[in-house]
Order: sequence, then C-alpha cells, then structure tokens
Amino acid sequence: MKQVAIFASGNGSNAAKIIEYFSSSEKNVCISLIVTNNTTAGVLQIAATHNIATLMLNKEIFFQGDAYVAELQKMKIDLIVLAGFLWKIPSKLIDAFPNKIINIHPALLPKFGGKGMYGKFVHEAVIANKEKESGITIHFVNEKYDDGKIIFQIKCPVDANETIESLAQKIHELEYKYFSKVIEGIL
Repeated sequence: MKQVAIFASGNGSNAAKIIEYFSSSEKNVCISLIVTNNTTAGVLQIAATHNIATLMLNKEIFFQGDAYVAELQKMKIDLIVLAGFLWKIPSKLIDAFPNKIINIHPALLPKFGGKGMYGKFVHEAVIANKEKESGITIHFVNEKYDDGKIIFQIKCPVDANETIESLAQKIHELEYKYFSKVIEGIL
C-alpha cells in the first residue's frame, strides 16, 4: 500500500477530490496524512470526515528544525502532494524525499510562477498579460518556487471577456479532472 501525505493551506478542494478518487481506485493507495500550516484550514474538516490523521506545522520546526522529516518517515510516506500549500518546502524535506514531492500550479509554468503567484494572483496576471491560454502544471518540487521538472501540463483557452473568477473555475475543473490521475501514474 502506497502512503500519500497531502499538504494544504486552505479549503482543501483538491485534497477532497484526491481522497475521493483513491477511495474508489483499484490501485493500493492510502491518503494517510493531511498536513497544514493553517489552524482554520477547511482541509482539516475534510481530514476529520474521512478519518485521516493530521499534522499541524510549526513554522520554526518546519524551516529551522527538522522539517518534520522523522514524522513523515515514521508514517512510511511514499509521496508528498502539495495541493494549495503556500509555504516553500525546505531543503531538508526535499533531500529526504527526492522526486517524491509534487505540486500543482494554476498556470502554465514557467510563466506566472514564483513567490506570491498563487490563486487569484496568478489568474489576474494571466488576464492582465492578455494570454490566449492558461492551464495547470504538475511538477516535482525543488528548492525554488515552481521550478521543478514538469510532469504534466494541460491548457485551456482564456477568452477575451475572461474574469478572474471564470478563469479560476476553468483551472479548478482541470485540477479536479487530472491531478489524481497524474498522482496515480507516479505511484
């Protein structure tokens, strides 16, 4: 059984879709841990509903300490999935899980990536730049924001009258449709 930890900072809509997908998958995958840095994150309720263990991150331990490597190794985590997790991953964690940490980004990297480029800020930048298309990028995590090797990308059109909200909806639909399948392919 492959053990997956999902790191999320917010509502957890992607986490919910991943949990749902693997609960009916024939592949031996267990979402065994939800990790967050936000005590009010909606993902905590999702974890409770599905009886999934949680880990609340302390910023100092995460960045200046051991980055929770021992806890993750003790749970025999095979893959770490960042699903709306807003902190940069420290090198101690990357070194302990080489090519075993993936992230989803709501744009077509390398454009519109980097620090501060998440959620509505990405969509706002795409529209302001008059891009004709956007999409999602799933990539391995390295020491830089949104810089790791790309695993998967898929595009969607950006209409002339696109709003931040309408583009966000298109991107969420792509995330929900493809993220779990890509995770399954990696495992």
